Amino acid sequence: METRRIRLGELEVAYLTTGPDDGPLAVLLHGYPDTAWSWRHLAPVLADRGHRVVAPFLRGYGPTGLAPDGCYQTGALVADAVALRRALGDHRPALLVGHDWGAVTAYGAAVFAPDLWDRVVTMAVPPLPTGASVRDPGLVGKQLRASWYMGFQQLPWLSEAVLDRLVPRLWADWSPGYEADDDVALVRAALDTPARRTAALRYYRAWLQPWHRSPRFRREDRAAFGLPRHPLLYLYGADDGCVRPELSRLAAPLCETVEIPEAGHFLPVERPEAVAAAVSRFLDG
Repeated sequence: METRRIRLGELEVAYLTTGPDDGPLAVLLHGYPDTAWSWRHLAPVLADRGHRVVAPFLRGYGPTGLAPDGCYQTGALVADAVALRRALGDHRPALLVGHDWGAVTAYGAAVFAPDLWDRVVTMAVPPLPTGASVRDPGLVGKQLRASWYMGFQQLPWLSEAVLDRLVPRLWADWSPGYEADDDVALVRAALDTPARRTAALRYYRAWLQPWHRSPRFRREDRAAFGLPRHPLLYLYGADDGCVRPELSRLAAPLCETVEIPEAGHFLPVERPEAVAAAVSRFLDG
């Protein structure tokens, strides 16, 4: 994949791209702690299907710039995805794919600007309305224990200081059995300065601390809690140690869901063939 850059207002966004320049767009959004390179397996499959694939590094993740407004809330990510889609210039509705934070961003972008997209594929974080269907206190307790890192990352300075050690632990806990050394090295390269490490953590701080959110992105924030009207495929790993698979199964009434066996949280790199097959079936359907 080739690296290119595009300016979205004051933010310079770097992205990986492959596929024919005149093909319909496919925008692929990565999560945490991850990079656009997590799409290295799916991107060529989509390119072979004729898509022009664009996989940006999200704001704060190098080589994309730091947020000029200091905002890392969900609404800012949604605004970036919409602005990127418009700046790329193709007027045909695009395929939108997101993993983890990229999935949350995809829900918001699809709801906020529905005419820009054709189909939506998300992975590892179910549509946020899924949470309303949780009735099992045991599942709530399991998910809260799995989400301990979200509370820890609210702590300034300390969570930045240990992030280099935390990233490999999260990969090991969330995708047990997967050899993640290469992926962890890519994450460390993308978060290679104190400012970039703080940027990645502010995604979580803005989620729980309202003083990290700007009213400028209020509408985009709300959109992330909606359900896209587009055909929506949700993929999740049967062994996910971050978002409990029991929780992901509750998304079945809301969208098409596929459980990927022998996969954890980072299923695009753990089980690339299974992910590509599920996405291809969805697009063919």
